[in-house]
Amino acid sequence: MSVVFDQLSRTFSEFLLLPNLTSVNCTPDSVQLDSPMVRFKKGEESPLRLNIPFSSAIMQAVSDDRMAIALARNGGLSFIYGSQPVERQAEMVHRVKSYKAGFVPSDSNLTPDHTLADILELKERTGHSTVAITDDGSPDGKLLGLVTSRDYRISRLSTDTKIRDFMTPMDQIIYAEAGVSLTEANDIIWEHKLNQLPVIDKDGHLLALVFRKDYDDHKENPLELLDSHKRLLCGAGINTRDYKERVPALIAAGADILCMDSSDGFSEWQRDCLTWIHNNYGSSVYVGAGNVVDAEGFNYLAEAGADFIKIGIGGGSICITREQKGIGCGQASAVMAVAKAREAWFEKTGEYIPICSDGGIVYDYHMALALAMGADFLMFGRYFARFDEAPGRLLSLKGSYVKEYWGEGSNRARNWQRYDAGGKGGRMAFEEGVDSYVPYAGPLKDNVMASLAKIKATMVSCGSLSIPEFQRKARLVVVSPTSIVEGGAHDVIRKENELR
Repeated sequence: MSVVFDQLSRTFSEFLLLPNLTSVNCTPDSVQLDSPMVRFKKGEESPLRLNIPFSSAIMQAVSDDRMAIALARNGGLSFIYGSQPVERQAEMVHRVKSYKAGFVPSDSNLTPDHTLADILELKERTGHSTVAITDDGSPDGKLLGLVTSRDYRISRLSTDTKIRDFMTPMDQIIYAEAGVSLTEANDIIWEHKLNQLPVIDKDGHLLALVFRKDYDDHKENPLELLDSHKRLLCGAGINTRDYKERVPALIAAGADILCMDSSDGFSEWQRDCLTWIHNNYGSSVYVGAGNVVDAEGFNYLAEAGADFIKIGIGGGSICITREQKGIGCGQASAVMAVAKAREAWFEKTGEYIPICSDGGIVYDYHMALALAMGADFLMFGRYFARFDEAPGRLLSLKGSYVKEYWGEGSNRARNWQRYDAGGKGGRMAFEEGVDSYVPYAGPLKDNVMASLAKIKATMVSCGSLSIPEFQRKARLVVVSPTSIVEGGAHDVIRKENELR
């Protein structure tokens, strides 16, 4: 006979937080939102931490290299989508890891025999104003000069002018030699008032460029999520079909953490994948698993060696798994159930396994609720799909700007591996996601900072200065449908509504 659980499956919208005493020292500026990302033992620190508890979903419409760069610069982490050829995904990871290493490989290069027209075309295509001129036009060729926007005026030069006739040659360039530290390189930049500093080897071949703007950018983005080599952190999604080929390529490209992308993580397929990775890489490769919605699913993946566990089935805005298969659970109930299992596991083993809430976030206050209910960090799809940095096209629809947003289970994505249940595979029997639009919201940084401000304000009202303290102190109350109506503007005529 079927097992029927008495408790209701609830969503975030069915809860509110009760305030706690706010002390004079409990201010938004004092709130810390860093959070562990991978398992660790009691008394130790997680070897991988987020500076903000945000990650972007493993989706074609959300997480490419551009999103990963933008999110890491603001303290979170993206998982580059895996529903693409291995080589292309690995290249995306590589671009993130090389974006901000301090010593940046030159990706805008020409020879002295190219022309101003080539400079202008390259600038238009890449957006880069600095071009390294090497003997063979490669990023590691012998450096012969530099071209910046200060070296030419379009009104004064013909577009067929050879680069050798207007570039800044090597005898006029200040450079550093191999072995220079990043601190030393920045000191040279400041001492000589440079915008960029080439680094060359003993034979004059270009190794990298160090930019003044990178130093300034870091000062403007103090939450940047960096590895020990000052490179941006980057995650990547994998599946349970081709992981033996995909994982080595992603690790070689520099991926800091992997995550299995599946609508149902409570499976032997995920156990086998985790076992293979740990047998081949030991503890040097971090792997998240999921998705699950209850204690049984959590314990299974915890025993299999998952470094973090992702929660949520059917709660995403473009996900139709629940209506197609009747599988899932309200996200609030799922998070609380898994959090309880995580605490029991910690008490039993002395090992803390972070949990990630994936889906079900409609409003910003839902973020605070998910953290209060036990999530260590959150994963968003729709939220990030609205921003400039998301891969979806920006379109005008009925007088408003929108961004394209489609699910991995849609016919457009056709990510059959995510929904694979064994058998021959290789195709999708039916859709579990839709193709849609979301309202355009502008740049990531502005929106993320606004969301974080709301989370901090909520935590202050609950007398908490950190996420663990928030989880200990949080008091939640179930609200009625009428309470939800009462919580918004009501019984007034809002000024933005036109009076007729």
